[in-house]
Amino acid sequence: MVNRILIVGFGSSGQRHLKLARAFFPESEIKVLTRISSKEFVDFSDGLLSTEAQAIEFRPDIGVIANPSPFHIAISLALAKIGTHLLIEKPISSSTEGVQELIELMRDNGSTLLVGYNLRFSPSLVQFRKHLLEGIIGELYSFRSEVGQYLPDWRPNVDYRKSVSANQLLGGGVLLELSHELDYIRWIFGEIAWVRSTLTKLSTLEVDVEDSAFLTLQGLPTASSPSLIGTVSLDFIRRDTTRTCTVIGENGSLRWDGMAENISLYKAGAVNWQTIDSFAHSPDLTYGAEWENFVNSINGVESPRVTGEDGLRTLEIIEAARASSVSGQQFSLKRNETNSKAKG
Repeated sequence: MVNRILIVGFGSSGQRHLKLARAFFPESEIKVLTRISSKEFVDFSDGLLSTEAQAIEFRPDIGVIANPSPFHIAISLALAKIGTHLLIEKPISSSTEGVQELIELMRDNGSTLLVGYNLRFSPSLVQFRKHLLEGIIGELYSFRSEVGQYLPDWRPNVDYRKSVSANQLLGGGVLLELSHELDYIRWIFGEIAWVRSTLTKLSTLEVDVEDSAFLTLQGLPTASSPSLIGTVSLDFIRRDTTRTCTVIGENGSLRWDGMAENISLYKAGAVNWQTIDSFAHSPDLTYGAEWENFVNSINGVESPRVTGEDGLRTLEIIEAARASSVSGQQFSLKRNETNSKAKG
C-alpha cells in the first residue's frame, strides 16, 4: 500500500512528478519538501514541508528526489533508512560519493530504487536498441551521439542564469544535465573502458559551468565483438535543437533522431537514407512509462529499468571525463579495467 508520497524539490521536474504521483495514487497523501510556494500545490498536493526532519516524520512510502543533484544523496540516505522506495531524478548525484552506500542500503532494506533517465522509456530509442541487438547492420564498428539546445530557450519563462543548468553549485553543466546520452550508450553498447574528453565554455552565456563537452569513448571487448569506439557531443549553445545517435556497422548505418522520434537505415549499396520507424512525439509518455515501471517494481511485478548501479556507472563516466579534460590524457574507468583483466 502506498499511503504517503513525498516530492523533494519543486522545479520543473518536481512539478511533473507531483502530477504523475497524483494520477497514479489519487487517494494517497502527497506532500512536497520545498521552500517555494506555488498555486500548483492546491490542486495536486496535501501540503508543504520545509525541513528534512519534517519529511522523515511524514514517513513516506515513496520519495521522489527532484531537487538539485548535489543534494540528492543526503535526503535519499535519510529516507532509505526508514524504508522509503525512491525515484531519483537523473543524475543520481553530482559525484560518486555516497552513491554505493545508498545502493547497498536500499538493497538491504528490500526497497526499490529507480534513476530517472526517462529516455530509456522512449519507444523510438527502445526500438533503435532492438534493431541493433538483432543485427540490422551486422557487426557494430562505431557510434556518434549528439545532443544540443540553446540554454536560454529550454524554459522561455525562466531566467536561464538562475537555473540549475547554469550553476556549478547546483550540479549544472552539460555533463550532468545531458547525461541521458551517457546512460543510453551504456544501455545499448555496454560498459565503457576509457574516456578522452574536452570540457569547455565556448559561448558568451552567463554560466559558470561547461557549455560544451566532447568525448571519445571505447567500450569493453566482448566474446562476440571487438571494442566499439564512439564519440559524444553535448552542448547548451546550438540553436538547431538536436538529439541523434548514428551507428556505423558492417552492413550499413542506423540513425536515431530523438527530436523527430524516428529511425533511419542506410543499407550497404543504398544511395539515400530510408525511414523505417516513426513514433508520435510525446515527452509525457516517457515519464508516465517511467512511473509505471517504478510502481510495478515496488509491487514486484518487474525490475527497475534504470537501477542505482546504472546511475553510478554513468557518474563514473562523468568523473573520468572530468579527469581526462583536466589532464589532457585518456582516462580509464578503473572498475571496468579491473573487471576486464580478471576476465582475461
